[in-house]
Amino acid sequence: MLHVFPQVIHTYKNWLMDSARWDAFTPRDDDIVIATPYKSGTTWMQLIVGSLVFRDRSVHDVFAEVDSPYRITPWLDMKHNPIEEVIADLEGQTHRRFIKTHLPLDGLPYYRQLKYIIVSRDARDVFMSLWNHHRNLKRLEMEEAPQTQTEDLHAFWHDWTTRGFFPWESEGYPYWSNLRHTQTWWDYRHLPNFLFVHFNNLLADLPGEIRRIAAFLEIPVRDEDVPRIVHEVTFSTVKEKADRSFQALGQGFEGGAQTFFHKGTNGRWKSVLSDEELALYDAAAQRELSDDCRAWLESAQYTNP
Repeated sequence: MLHVFPQVIHTYKNWLMDSARWDAFTPRDDDIVIATPYKSGTTWMQLIVGSLVFRDRSVHDVFAEVDSPYRITPWLDMKHNPIEEVIADLEGQTHRRFIKTHLPLDGLPYYRQLKYIIVSRDARDVFMSLWNHHRNLKRLEMEEAPQTQTEDLHAFWHDWTTRGFFPWESEGYPYWSNLRHTQTWWDYRHLPNFLFVHFNNLLADLPGEIRRIAAFLEIPVRDEDVPRIVHEVTFSTVKEKADRSFQALGQGFEGGAQTFFHKGTNGRWKSVLSDEELALYDAAAQRELSDDCRAWLESAQYTNP
């Protein structure tokens, strides 16, 4: 049975994140939280929200002025940046703040006054993006990172669909849940301060989704704003400006920021995964997802509670 409002049930702490870092966070009433599992359009949404917040400036220019985009839009639960420095950056911001989290909702403090944008993507597309991310991540700098087979996509898929990192998870290894993550947010989709955005809809109608996001955030947009923002956040522009806007982010990957921004497309799994491997996804989806949440992830069709 669901609580009236989300509550923290689990502590998520592994080689990459620590949910307890949110204990140091003091919210402002107009804060924005961008919540995704991973590889579902997180950075894309940060760029869209940044373009709305810094309406009269290029978000790429804003990001390029600091040594890391996390200085502007921090991933608060990532444990490798000292929490004191992250909080100091947030407290010093005078613009409307937008913060990234990869936490499931049952590990994140909920604030009724904040706006939450939840970005979702078909798990099979998430996997193809994650595979590029994982095999190029400089894990040797992370002593706690589990040893995995980084040269065998099929072994990685098997683990990712059948193993959980935390005892209450059954998929997502060696990171954290992907399917269950979305379900924890989906269960509270009736809350008025939650907006669900699907990666497919961003691809299909970026101008329309930008207007919908702006309306949710109560940020006025002029007719001339939308085409400019579309250009700023289109994958080709982001890829072109990645070495400047995301230089520090790229330092964690072989090949730099150009590796982090790989393809931004869907459907690549169709020519890679066998029927037997897709059956592992089907079993995981049946374990972790309600029928309507699965339909949302696979078809981008939103179901009202």
